[in-house]
Amino acid sequence: MLFLVLCCFWLTPAGFGLEFRYHNSAEVEQYLREVSRNYSSFTHLHSIGRSVEGRELWVLILGQNPRQHRTGIPEFKYVGNMHGNEVVGRVLLLQLIDYLTKNYLSDPFVTRLLNSTRVHILPSMNPDGFESSVRDCMYSQGRFNKNGVDLNRNFPDAFSSDDVILREKEVVAVMEWLKTETFVLSANLHGGAVVASYPYDNSNGGNELQGGSSITPDNDVFIHLAKTYSFNHTTMHKGDSCYDSKDFTDGITNGYGWYPLTGGMQDYNYVWGQCLELTLELSCCKFPPESELLGLWAANKPALLAYMQQVHLGLKGQVLDSNGIPVQNASVEVNGRRNLCPFRTDGNGEYYRLLLPGNYTITVKHPAHESITETISVPYGPEKFSALTHNIQLQRSSSDSTLGATIQPTCVSPGLLNSENHSAALLPNAFTALGALILHRLLLS
Repeated sequence: MLFLVLCCFWLTPAGFGLEFRYHNSAEVEQYLREVSRNYSSFTHLHSIGRSVEGRELWVLILGQNPRQHRTGIPEFKYVGNMHGNEVVGRVLLLQLIDYLTKNYLSDPFVTRLLNSTRVHILPSMNPDGFESSVRDCMYSQGRFNKNGVDLNRNFPDAFSSDDVILREKEVVAVMEWLKTETFVLSANLHGGAVVASYPYDNSNGGNELQGGSSITPDNDVFIHLAKTYSFNHTTMHKGDSCYDSKDFTDGITNGYGWYPLTGGMQDYNYVWGQCLELTLELSCCKFPPESELLGLWAANKPALLAYMQQVHLGLKGQVLDSNGIPVQNASVEVNGRRNLCPFRTDGNGEYYRLLLPGNYTITVKHPAHESITETISVPYGPEKFSALTHNIQLQRSSSDSTLGATIQPTCVSPGLLNSENHSAALLPNAFTALGALILHRLLLS
């Protein structure tokens, strides 16, 4: 009986679900471990690293095969509590875990979602900041990590030559995490406004700057994704929910159009991670009273689920050679979408391109193979929980110059030099990467 009380202290008095209150880091860890034990067939708990004060950055994976990637199953992620005093996202992601685990195999939507998607949830990217914060609506301490750094200003930035060399431990953990999975769609959850913000957050005055906004090549998709969240939210689409915030048409905004931001996580995901990410501002009050949490869950639950389903937009498949062997690092480019970093196939030869319904011309290139261009009609995939699967076969190039050819990266993520490793040996890599990126942008302008 004592064990039952200890292991279930986070439940509501009736025992029907996770209690709507703020849970500290020890309680969150205990809850996630219990979920992983109780639902071991479709969940997997692991840590992607540690905070400055040594707290684990726990990620719970949910899906039919949670321990490893399966070809054709897209990877999705939610990240909460990047700013330690913006706590609603942390609560909502724990509630989302509770909802998904309780409803898998009984609710048709949840079952189809987890059977067709591998979902990664990081409830708190900044547990140190959370533990130092106090319950004040707007001005609580705890935004920064233990070193006093804003984690959403600490990522490499494609538009800034003033590159931050020292990366915080939490940022390094996320950057390394992105290397282990081919994430397709993501959102990071914040507070202090009610709006869905999309890339770019920054600009250097190049072709991306249009009418006061910094526009990506996939702007139509980003607007669709942002509206998917805002219109499935009970009030966000009305655009005027916070007394001290500007009005946002349809409850969405271009990040730069709202305010320029250097070193943000959503731009990093898109430019270097091939992952489309939104920043979701979910509450006017950064640290609202616990009495408001149930209402915030009710307002956001449909939007959180609808957004996850959008991972099935567009086109997916494998690039194979003439023998059916996957081709890694082949570029998969969509005509009219000149990404700063070309989307490339992963180690399984897989590619994912989030696209709205329509006809698209796709060009696939690899130096050891003949390039191929195809026009493909793309339907709306989310309603079927699957993007259009289209495998592409390349023929070996007959040119002698391609024998033994390797990919020369046109865009390399800056080297990792975290705040605990000041070795100058990594500095040349960062400058080389920056130089390559500048050259690439000059060629596009």
